[in-house]
Amino acid sequence: MNQVNLYEAKNITKRYGNLVALDCVDFHIAPNEVVGLLGDNGAGKSTLIKMMSGVVDPNEGNIFVDGKETKIKNRKESEEIAGIETIYQNSALCDDMTIMRNIFMGREITNSLGFMDHKKMEEVSTEVLTSGVEIAGIDSPQKEIGALSGGQKQAVAIARAVYFKRKILLLDEPTSALSVRETEKVLSYVTDLKKENVSSVIVTHNLYHAFQVCDRFVVMSHGKVVFEKTKAETNIEEVTEQVIKV
Repeated sequence: MNQVNLYEAKNITKRYGNLVALDCVDFHIAPNEVVGLLGDNGAGKSTLIKMMSGVVDPNEGNIFVDGKETKIKNRKESEEIAGIETIYQNSALCDDMTIMRNIFMGREITNSLGFMDHKKMEEVSTEVLTSGVEIAGIDSPQKEIGALSGGQKQAVAIARAVYFKRKILLLDEPTSALSVRETEKVLSYVTDLKKENVSSVIVTHNLYHAFQVCDRFVVMSHGKVVFEKTKAETNIEEVTEQVIKV
């Protein structure tokens, strides 16, 4: 019996005027899989991530979630229908707000009168910080995000996604601004997420980081997928050669 992909995009084309950002792209994510989405600047990676996130609409093509064709028109539908959470380089967190407020930003728990239930949100935030993704050095959800290191911020964003039952994480350059130690920690989070039945797509220019955690590699160039192999089928030299091809 064939495995059903969590998400599949078929024959996706996205145009901006005369510019073809995505040209008949096929892309899929299987359960419990980490995919490395690779390529030089302008290859089409960011547009593909935005399309999967519901930020941009494709001009042509079909999208399937759990094997069923569907339409995703905005970010909320991407989260609710496909279970996708996008974590950008800056983690999309607000430095001047607490961890608790960041976890529930746009998803606040309210009481019967419609006011925010701070006590309940703090209880849940404490649970978020101690389940799924273990975050070292954080003892209270009332700590401001701005006081955290880059790795801790990434971990909070990942833990938030796990708590809200996301099935797919899209990580855009998650390690580019981190120290070596924090990079190793974030990469270990990505590996551990498979135990929580969460698949990930990592966009990165660091192929050594990609080879540490990815099960499959997809290389894009000029809006097209030009290379796709599992880790068992390739090596870092071949993938590097594909990425630097003009």
